[in-house]
Amino acid sequence: MLWKMSNSLVLKIIASSINISKQAGVIVRDVMKTGDLAVVDKGINDLQTEADRRAQNCIITSLSKQFPKISIIGEETLDPNDKIEDHWMVTTYDESVFKHKCPEEWLNVTDEDIVVWVDPLDGTSEYTQGLLDHVTVLIGLSVKGRAIGGIIHQPFYNYENETDYSKLGRTIWGLVGLGAFGFTHKQPPVGKVIVTTTRSHSSATINAAIDAIKPDEVLRVGGAGHKVLLVIEGKAHAYVFPSRGCKKWDTCAPEGVLQSLGGRLTDVFGADLLYDKDVNHTNELGVLATHDALTAHPFFLSKFTDDVKASLLSQQQRV
Repeated sequence: MLWKMSNSLVLKIIASSINISKQAGVIVRDVMKTGDLAVVDKGINDLQTEADRRAQNCIITSLSKQFPKISIIGEETLDPNDKIEDHWMVTTYDESVFKHKCPEEWLNVTDEDIVVWVDPLDGTSEYTQGLLDHVTVLIGLSVKGRAIGGIIHQPFYNYENETDYSKLGRTIWGLVGLGAFGFTHKQPPVGKVIVTTTRSHSSATINAAIDAIKPDEVLRVGGAGHKVLLVIEGKAHAYVFPSRGCKKWDTCAPEGVLQSLGGRLTDVFGADLLYDKDVNHTNELGVLATHDALTAHPFFLSKFTDDVKASLLSQQQRV
């Protein structure tokens, strides 16, 4: 087996996480099929379902078993007495990952350098509403505080055209310095500006930022993973969210994939997000993700007015 020949901890974590994300996707679909989502309200616009709980147990238990020394941070606070089903445990690797050569900058990464950020079901509100194309499973890999890779699994990919649940799903992964895989990369349309933003957490500040950009089209969808994925796939030029609330487990995996394609994800002031284990989990100064780090990102950053920035700083001070 190729994984036995690999000396790259980074590639092993990615190869393991790909298969784990697929099993988490099976869990998410299976809970949906039961019709009993067992929803818990964690706060304003913040839901948790049985799928969230089971999928996170699957991901964290599987990763911890294979990589006991790395740090793993998940969205959900779970009962330590929760039963872990045997079939949730994944110990296999996606062997296709090991056909790639690990970029030299990641060859000497140690367990202590790594934090894995897990969102077991991004887009929970949309999941409960049946907007299943918005749902993703996110496993992000950071090294020394920097997002370098990620797995984005879509459990219900193609659900509108396929009635057999066992045939649903798509997994996209990427690593900075290597590239992204699992989809066909396309550039966004030339000659127009398409942005994506929140569908359920809008505000006057967000709307003012969108208006300042003067986009030709605004895609209001759910799930941070889904929104960045629209940028990754070239369906939008930018994900614009000048508001606090988005978390590190929402952005780490998408950022890793986006960066592997030459895109960039920062806060509204242009500062990189940090992902070390002791960092604040909330992205207090908003999120901007663009398809091109060199030209598009500076363009969209320039559109954030002083009023928008002041509003964000005011929100941060009130926390």
